[in-house]
Amino acid sequence: MSELNIVMVEPEIPQNTGNIARTCAATGARLHLVKPLGFDIGERAVRRAGLDYWSLLDLTVYENLNEFFEKTKGPYYYFSTKAKHIHSNMNFKDGAYLLFGKETKGLPEELLHDNPDCTVRIPMIDKARSLNLSNAVAIAAYEVLRQWGYPQLKCAGELARLKWD
Repeated sequence: MSELNIVMVEPEIPQNTGNIARTCAATGARLHLVKPLGFDIGERAVRRAGLDYWSLLDLTVYENLNEFFEKTKGPYYYFSTKAKHIHSNMNFKDGAYLLFGKETKGLPEELLHDNPDCTVRIPMIDKARSLNLSNAVAIAAYEVLRQWGYPQLKCAGELARLKWD
């Protein structure tokens, strides 16, 4: 059974994290949040935000990056606009951890410098600063799942029968 892990390092915008949580819930990916968080994820806040899929999440929260790396094994893939490798050219291994940085700064540069072979970008035009974080996570998650053959995902729907009077 393949396992995909989405890691948000110091996310700042609750709407982005809410969208990312929904993507994780829909795909069965595990969500990892690394503090500090720019918002509250307590039960009352989640209920107030109407996040009815929150109960479908496999969620782990870490106090900092050091704790995250101590408690996980990888393989790690770092998403950044500063990367040289294209996400769709990367061969993502089972158990992959896809790391995304905070909206205002991205991932810490030392992570990118120390891991150039597994730092990847989503292509875009030169004048664009970046994609919306939740969109980037969705693109990355579905590329990994596509490479893995969409494990455990329903890949076909059914039309309702039309009733003719």
